[in-house]
Amino acid sequence: MKLAYFVAAAFALAARAHTSSPQLAPGSRYVNIGSSFAAGAGTGPAPAGSPARCYQSTASYAHLLAERLNLALADVSCGGATSAHVLNAWNELPAQIDAVTADTKLVTITIGGNDIAFAGNLTAASCEQGEVIRVAGLALPCPSRFPVTEDAYVTLERNLRDVARQIAVRAPQARVVFIQYLALVPEAQCPQSRFTEEEADELRTVATRLADITNRAAAETGASVLRMDQLARGHTPCDADPWSIGLPRDYDGALGAPWHPNAHGMAVIADRLADLLTR
Repeated sequence: MKLAYFVAAAFALAARAHTSSPQLAPGSRYVNIGSSFAAGAGTGPAPAGSPARCYQSTASYAHLLAERLNLALADVSCGGATSAHVLNAWNELPAQIDAVTADTKLVTITIGGNDIAFAGNLTAASCEQGEVIRVAGLALPCPSRFPVTEDAYVTLERNLRDVARQIAVRAPQARVVFIQYLALVPEAQCPQSRFTEEEADELRTVATRLADITNRAAAETGASVLRMDQLARGHTPCDADPWSIGLPRDYDGALGAPWHPNAHGMAVIADRLADLLTR
């Protein structure tokens, strides 16, 4: 069974590598996969019928892109999701990849940060013990640092490859785009970040490893990559035109989840995606 799967995947990937991507026709099925960075947590009202615990937003890049290009969006992104939740059911939620059907023409993916506690450790580094963090209407204590093993990086890379390979089998005509996490750690710290220089350097290293893993998985499976990690440099929470939210002291959560794209950032991602898909 495994041999048959990998043979099918190899043929699907070879076909994709040698075929130019057609323009997306209006009404094409579009599946958005990922974590809260794909869901748009806190950037706008929730789409009708979306799972409450996933914190999806109508202002996410997927919803903005679908509206612009007149695509039929199936958004299965969910706050807190890891790469394992793309491949496997998560309690009452089916595996996100199950939304990819044979008629799917576009799949966007932003996943992996939760596998290595990226947002969690950004938050832990930018608040103090005893401080209250406000996220999605909840008041939560400042978290302690989350330990991450080397195995977590290995598992993430294996899962990302598996996701892309399975999509190639399920939807051979689909264009697959991995969207990198925005550059989040400022070069110079400010009240929106509150990192020490040592913490900032460590978090930049994590972000670079996450981007490198995603790039390799895409290159090995014929997928595209939208390099928001590079495009967002100079647009961190400490910059004049921020595309993301940091964690200033007493932040009320009104603009979205800490250390996530803001509404402007989501609109920028949608613009860059549209450019990538239509050029």
